[in-house]
Amino acid sequence: MKHLRIATRKSALALWQAEHVATRLRAAHPDLEIELVPMTTRGDQVLDRPLSEIGGKGLFLKELEIAMLEERADIAVHSLKDVPMELEPGFSIGAVLERADAADAFISNSVTRLDQLPNAARVGTSSLRRQAQLRSLRPDLQLLDLRGNVNTRLARLDEGHYDAIILACAGLERLGLSERIRSRLVAPDWLPAVAQGAIAIEQRLGDERVAERIRALDDASTRRCVECERAMNRRLHGSCNVPIAGYCVETEAGLALYGLVGDAGTGRLIRVEVEGSGLDIGESLGNQVAELLLERGADQILGALRKV
Repeated sequence: MKHLRIATRKSALALWQAEHVATRLRAAHPDLEIELVPMTTRGDQVLDRPLSEIGGKGLFLKELEIAMLEERADIAVHSLKDVPMELEPGFSIGAVLERADAADAFISNSVTRLDQLPNAARVGTSSLRRQAQLRSLRPDLQLLDLRGNVNTRLARLDEGHYDAIILACAGLERLGLSERIRSRLVAPDWLPAVAQGAIAIEQRLGDERVAERIRALDDASTRRCVECERAMNRRLHGSCNVPIAGYCVETEAGLALYGLVGDAGTGRLIRVEVEGSGLDIGESLGNQVAELLLERGADQILGALRKV
């Protein structure tokens, strides 16, 4: 394989991620010619409603997967947090790059920390996970929907529609916007989305020519951690309709996984932290944390959401 085509969304962040993968691939394979295939997905087109109402984050993948099926592209590059727990038949995650900053960013033009916001301040985020944690910490806040790419969201803040917004640190840092981060919301007190900060390369299942080329970019440590988080999310049937958070880190003994299920309406949070030992514990640890969350009442929150 001498020519490889990368399907990507057209947003600035998605293009940065695709270019980053292209740069890494060129370094690993100097003989490889790489072409970006930018496209617009339905998730990018519909901005007036929360993702949970229009089909979820999988809407960011569909057009890219069609391009791979039709052999207009060989791989697709995604933020792994946007990738559904179960891929469409015929696809697999061929590589997961080393994880960037997994934390969420508190952004405001008036204060530096969440606890400094005045009573009833307006905070923008369409993430139910973020809303649940905000509601728990500050039940007085007005939580308002916020969609669009990173620059659109920042512009809405600057126009005065919000007193603060919450975004992912990794996206801001990748776009050279680190100065907008007023403070970081970090684990274990605040948990990110499952696999936040990780870039994934999706490929056609069984395409060994492609697999051989992208294998060099796979980071074993990141893959272990995000697979643990995704196993927890999969057991909980997580999606953007459900306020689930998870963060896994390597320890001297093995892995430690922090899991959370929240209620965006009441601010009720159910938390579990479990450490496991050994090298092959990712999926089993994820399932263990999910079961503990369910035993402690997460099934009530999740069941109520699925009835809506």
